[in-house]
Formats: sequence, C-alpha cells, structure tokens
Amino acid sequence: MTTKIELKSMRFYAYHGVDPQETRVGNWFIVDLMVTVDLVQAIENDNLDSTINYAEIYEVVKSEMNVPSKLIEHAAGRILKSLRRRFPQIEHIQLKLAKQNPPFGGDVQSAAILLED
Repeated sequence: MTTKIELKSMRFYAYHGVDPQETRVGNWFIVDLMVTVDLVQAIENDNLDSTINYAEIYEVVKSEMNVPSKLIEHAAGRILKSLRRRFPQIEHIQLKLAKQNPPFGGDVQSAAILLED
C-alpha cells in the first residue's frame, strides 16, 4: 500500500531573493509538500508513534523558510535535506516552493521550483 502525507499551501512571509529590496521587504511564499512513507501500522493501530507528526513536518519547513536565501532553489533544497535528516523513514518527497508576485515587471502570480527526491 502506498501512503502519502500532504501539507498543502503552507504560507510564509520570508526574505528570499536576489534583489536587495526582496531581502529587505520580503514576500509571500507558498510551500506544497507531499511525502511518501509507510503508514500501514498507523492505519492499523491508530497510534501517533506509527506516523509522522504533521505539525513537526510543518515546523521543519517553517524553520528553513526563516533562513534567507538568494534563490528559492536553495531554500527548497534546504527544506528537502532537513526533512530527510529529521524523518529518515520518508521514502519520497515532492516539494513545490512558489514566490508570490515575483518582481518581474509583469503580471505573474508566482514563480516556483519543484523538487522531487
């Protein structure tokens, strides 16, 4: 049985960007995360110790989003690595990090990076 945990549309105000204004003023970012993990025991025994606490996943993401990066690629990579370190039972990660209203000088809702590992 394939089992996944999804945390969708986690919203953070952060200071990622190359332009000085981005690191000074900040911007809104959206993180979508899906992790594949064996949850068969949790399905059977209804015990939190048999799964990954969703709040703990959120705290890992939040902690990494609080560290400024020039590139969203770098921020996404740090999130992925931190999740792997904290939860070695994760089999697969799909992570999308999107910067809302990027400073392109055009009408763009978001610019995003999608990582899978």
